Amino acid sequence: MKLENQQIFLPGGFKQFRILKSKYDLSEKDVLIIGSNSEKIAEKMIDSDAKSVTVIVSDYDSLINSRLNLRKEISVSVKMMDFENTDFADNEFDLVYAQASVSLTNRNKIIKEIKRILKPDGVFCVSEITSLTKEYPPFVKNIFEASDILPLLNNSCTEYYKERKFSVLYEEDLSSSLTSFYENAANTLDESFESLTDKEKSYYKKLLNKISHESNAYLKLGADKYLGFKMLILKLL
Repeated sequence: MKLENQQIFLPGGFKQFRILKSKYDLSEKDVLIIGSNSEKIAEKMIDSDAKSVTVIVSDYDSLINSRLNLRKEISVSVKMMDFENTDFADNEFDLVYAQASVSLTNRNKIIKEIKRILKPDGVFCVSEITSLTKEYPPFVKNIFEASDILPLLNNSCTEYYKERKFSVLYEEDLSSSLTSFYENAANTLDESFESLTDKEKSYYKKLLNKISHESNAYLKLGADKYLGFKMLILKLL
């Protein structure tokens, strides 16, 4: 399913990248991007003179889609790996970038792996899907569980990373950007559904239902009171 809008189909859109670029020189940096739908971010890294850019995804469909969606003239390596157990060497990357891709139940193991592959003065730019309240209703819990998300409390993200020996260079609450993300998700769903074959509709039924459910919950049922989005630029101590 090669959807044009899906190339930037991430919470926060390009805002996380724009903020990073304003505060960090990407020139001649070895960059790792974690997560699917990151092709346009990878292209922007290359356009910003990064030395190398590698994208890792966790499943075969994402691997194929990422390779199809990248511009042919762009030199970006896309690989399928477990985020918590990569094939990279110690101290390999200047920058690891994760946009809503590590807010998972195995986050602790992923962060440990990121620390291993970052260079001693490396930078980790991350955005977390968060909860705005300690308690949230069952329908919000279902959203988290459907995506294997273990959300941090929005105002506790900084403390979480400090406890794991990162210093915080910059942080910003991007929760307000989720409205446009879910509006775009709903529109993309409507537009893409018409172009899919019956076979594709059957194959992607679970994903399409998930997108529809989350968008409806956020835009109409009040999930916006509970779902947050936090960006941090971190450096290893």
